[in-house]
Amino acid sequence: MKKFSLITGSASGLGKEISKLLAKENHNLILVDINENSLKETKKEITEINKDIEIITLTYDLSNKDNLKEIYEYTKSNGYFINYVINAAGFGDREDFIKMNIDKQMKMTDVCCNALLYFSQVYLEDMLKNNEGHILNISSIAGFMPGPYMSTYHAVKSYVLFLGEAISYELRNTNIKVTTLCPGPFLSNFVKVAGNDYTFKKIKPLTSEKVALIGLKALKKGKTLKIIGFKNKLMIFAIRLAPRSLVRSISAHSLKKF
Repeated sequence: MKKFSLITGSASGLGKEISKLLAKENHNLILVDINENSLKETKKEITEINKDIEIITLTYDLSNKDNLKEIYEYTKSNGYFINYVINAAGFGDREDFIKMNIDKQMKMTDVCCNALLYFSQVYLEDMLKNNEGHILNISSIAGFMPGPYMSTYHAVKSYVLFLGEAISYELRNTNIKVTTLCPGPFLSNFVKVAGNDYTFKKIKPLTSEKVALIGLKALKKGKTLKIIGFKNKLMIFAIRLAPRSLVRSISAHSLKKF
């Protein structure tokens, strides 16, 4: 079987940067995203990096479960062995809960949770059969705390965090590596989509390239969990000791100006 790396959300941001890194390592790529034009541009950029690899682009809406099955069936029918699954697709939304567009919130849940769950599971059989496999799930430091005014996003990232840790434990005696990456805010299209510029003005975020490099390195080392940044690690440790009411308040004030 021909080996391929499948990367969701690969038309921009972290997914795109991870795709570039994998291309430099001679991985054949299956790039999945809803944005067809950006996906074509990404393929063009990656081809300039490495002309010797095969690059397949699939334009799908990952909030549609039938589309998820079509992607899987496409790879299986072509006899591809997906030895890297990079679940990088996702988006956020900063809004008061009562004012949220419920359809957008449900789509966020489908993309960030259900699509990630699906791709993390369906390719495991072949990974175990071949005694080789890597799954990188993108969570966030947001997954460690509730997020008033960005409640759905924090909730889905918590789901990703707990799911990834559980899967990693179940596969601890295999050669399959499952890593959950938890960065803080980093430079990408996320802030534009989420409308969360208030938080970004208060920090100096990392670049997508830097986060991608750290994430891929952690995956190869077999790290179950990778929190990026000493300050973030310190904050998460402090959260475990602080009263929940204080955690909620601090989180809320980091997301909205009062």
